[in-house]
Amino acid sequence: MNNRFFFFSKYLVLILVIGLFTNTRNGLAQSYDSRQTVQKFATAMQIIRFAYVDSVNEAKLTETAITEMLKELDPHSVYISKEELREANEPLEGKFDGIGVQFQVFKDTILVVAAISGGPSEKVGIMAGDKIVKINGENAFGKKVNTKYVMDRLRGKKGTKVVVSIFRKGIKGLTSYTITRDKIPLNSIDATYMATSDIGYIKLDRFSQTSMDEFTLSLNTLKKAGMKSLILDLRNNTGGYMNIAIELADEFLEKGKLEVYTEGLKSPRQDFYSTQKGGFEKGKLIVMINEGSASASEIVAGAVQDWDRGLVIGRRSFGKGLVQHPFQLPDSTQIRLTTGRYHTPSGRCIQRPYEESLEDYYLDLYKRYKHGELVNADSIKFPDSLKYSTNNGRTVYGGGGIMPDIFIPWDSSFITKYYSEIFRKGIINQFVMQYIEDHRTDLKAAYPDLNNFSVNFVTDENFLKQFTDYAEKEGVKKLDSDFVISEKYISLVIKGLIARSLFDVGSYYQIVSPLDNELQKAILIIIDDNAFKKLKNKG
Repeated sequence: MNNRFFFFSKYLVLILVIGLFTNTRNGLAQSYDSRQTVQKFATAMQIIRFAYVDSVNEAKLTETAITEMLKELDPHSVYISKEELREANEPLEGKFDGIGVQFQVFKDTILVVAAISGGPSEKVGIMAGDKIVKINGENAFGKKVNTKYVMDRLRGKKGTKVVVSIFRKGIKGLTSYTITRDKIPLNSIDATYMATSDIGYIKLDRFSQTSMDEFTLSLNTLKKAGMKSLILDLRNNTGGYMNIAIELADEFLEKGKLEVYTEGLKSPRQDFYSTQKGGFEKGKLIVMINEGSASASEIVAGAVQDWDRGLVIGRRSFGKGLVQHPFQLPDSTQIRLTTGRYHTPSGRCIQRPYEESLEDYYLDLYKRYKHGELVNADSIKFPDSLKYSTNNGRTVYGGGGIMPDIFIPWDSSFITKYYSEIFRKGIINQFVMQYIEDHRTDLKAAYPDLNNFSVNFVTDENFLKQFTDYAEKEGVKKLDSDFVISEKYISLVIKGLIARSLFDVGSYYQIVSPLDNELQKAILIIIDDNAFKKLKNKG
């Protein structure tokens, strides 16, 4: 036994004895001296560095330790690496650096769905339907090509250049373009249109830095079109910046109304009030939510509901009411640590319980489905201890998430075995991309705008046979009984996806809206005054 190992063995025994003595003396108490805790971790790392059988990646070990430590706190305190931080921030910042194209990987090839208006690609002449087959001289097709592959090569710092070679139908050979990357906007509003002659509709996908500018533009557009009532669609909106949620709620509430408050052990209660004159303080308002609506979406829905400003319809929201604050670490990584909880104006805590395992927490949606909550409001039982009152005395419930004023069950009437198969294999998308590639020029000429397309493009029997034949070639045989049930939905989704490729994302939602039972219910509720009368009655 060499002297070095003998010295280390005595050192290790001493550490273990001291640790055992300390634990015995404190009775394994829950409170620790913070300096001792830091020293304990540092000592453990020293032992690994000095004595472990193989070389180790200490940086990775540290990241793993931090990640696992945060998991012990709550479901939303997380460690974010530098790469993950950039990817996480882009949707919230409302922009990224790149060449400005919407694309899909279609048959192992990068297909340009659209060149973003005013972006670098549009300026050099890239068009929808172009296939990018080379990037900086490297072949960009085949099995290696996926979404990450494309983004890694086309995104980059503003001002840098990338050379793409494209194949365009009708032009022999490849055409190369040198594109200078720039800031590319990421819109957070997916759709803005008039659902009826006087009911406006806005679908907000997330609460980003640009959301309020987008919302103001959308609201003004709808007002000019004659809007008197508004449907704000927050379904599957997982949240974003808290301050944007507060600003959005401010658009609907009179000055001086409490919108939300936060509170935590180390964070004293902080109240947030509506301030300025909002853009839509009068007129019927419906906020649509579902089990995918979380965080900032729940702040807005809770404020509207508690002040009886409008009706919340749909299904119980996700229940994410923990406030995260970003803390930078020395290597530019970040911890997003929970520092408080969101409460609605009536005092309801938005956060649902998370005392069980993380797995149970994230399986909650499945448990709701199994329990019947997605299709039957009567399956949801709230104890009286969770009962709260709105400003006008209507009963609402806490316990996690926002329970809507009017429950609308999940519609699964069109889901058959055939539909599930074509959806799982992405066949509708593939068919649409092939159809657009074959007919883009003719479609553009025949349908100059969305209204013309909506009225005149028909998915008739012959068209749908093209689809079912295509699906069969892709391995999904038509089941006649299933197709009868799913036909209307499949037909309208195909039409909506074609509209999205020809025009914009919002076109899809406008085309498929007749089959959106929740939206159609919202329209009927606005037309019928009875539901809104309840908002004005005390008690």
